[in-house]
Amino acid sequence: MIKLKPSDKLESLPPYLFTRIHKLKLEAYAKKLDVIDLSIGNPDMPTPRHIVDCLCDTVKHHTRTHGYPQAKGMPKFRVSVAKWMGRRFGVDLDFNSEILALIGSKEGIAHLCMAYLNPGDYVLVCDPAYPAHFNGVVIAGGRVYSMPLLEENDYLPNFSKIPVSIAKKAKIMLLNYPNNPTAAFVKDTSFWKEAIKYCKKYNILLVSDNAYSELTFGDAICNSIFEFSGAKDCAVEFHSFSKTFNMAGWRVGWCCGSKKLLYPLEKFKSFLDYGVPTFIQLAAVVALNSSQQCVREQAQIYERRMIKMVDGLNKVGWKTNKTQGTMYVWTSLPENLKEEGSLSVAERLLKETGVAVSPGVGFGANGEGYVRISLVTHDKRFHDALLRIKKFTKMGNIL
Repeated sequence: MIKLKPSDKLESLPPYLFTRIHKLKLEAYAKKLDVIDLSIGNPDMPTPRHIVDCLCDTVKHHTRTHGYPQAKGMPKFRVSVAKWMGRRFGVDLDFNSEILALIGSKEGIAHLCMAYLNPGDYVLVCDPAYPAHFNGVVIAGGRVYSMPLLEENDYLPNFSKIPVSIAKKAKIMLLNYPNNPTAAFVKDTSFWKEAIKYCKKYNILLVSDNAYSELTFGDAICNSIFEFSGAKDCAVEFHSFSKTFNMAGWRVGWCCGSKKLLYPLEKFKSFLDYGVPTFIQLAAVVALNSSQQCVREQAQIYERRMIKMVDGLNKVGWKTNKTQGTMYVWTSLPENLKEEGSLSVAERLLKETGVAVSPGVGFGANGEGYVRISLVTHDKRFHDALLRIKKFTKMGNIL
């Protein structure tokens, strides 16, 4: 057998957070433990029926859709995206040059980094952040500069704290609101105006990961970056069907922005993949063009779960704030568990009680002291989860 080492870039990455959690879940299942999986943001609700019906009919009766798809996305898909963006955000996009279909936004963000970064280029990444944001930079050979997201600052980065020397070397800034993992929401839209101004000043590509734009609660409404003046000069925006329509396993999303800023990603993908299967694109068209009532109803379910979980966690000593969106709650470890650390707590919680959560440190150094809980199980199971967390908390740490 030949002996080969993987690339230095791959070796520099830590074990993927969710792979580690998955292994522990498999061990728990093997021990016949009743697992309540609140670790991964994997929607438990089914894809709406009308979308599934479209896919089944297309696969069965339109065999030409089984062939290679158009890499940038079929025109019908891109037209539907442009119209949806217009209805939803009031923004005008050219379907032919300003929209690109993706095999999910996670793939798109990683490929964007590969398309733009040279070895050693800096990227401004929030900390904590969705792991693909910093891992994508490392795989592309870039360097991560962490922008701390702190509770006292509503989990928003403070651009004035970034050294000018770093800003001048930075090539990309990654932002994600509503935020994963903290569930933070941009309440004051001047934040976006400041981000655009900052990126234009330092010639930085502003990347808005808007995967949770439709999972908002009450009267909270998420913006598109393109609602603000000057955004097309410096920004691109990613959207996903995974959370909006419970299509996580379908792997479809899009990136939008000016032709000039989008073209490097389009060119990169044309060499690397064939794009989203045509039958999935057509089902996605139905999702975008149909009534969005199913999306609103889904958001209401997540809001109900969030309130139940937040109230229950606060009662058992886990300081947690109500959120205005996403499918997560970001909760602080109780005082008697903080010294142990979020990774050890998450591992013990799963092994001893069967409740799986994501340790905050897996999202970055500033995530230490927290865990992320995904609201992705049947409502009745939250009561059981909270009872187990209460018992676990009373037992304290192992130090």
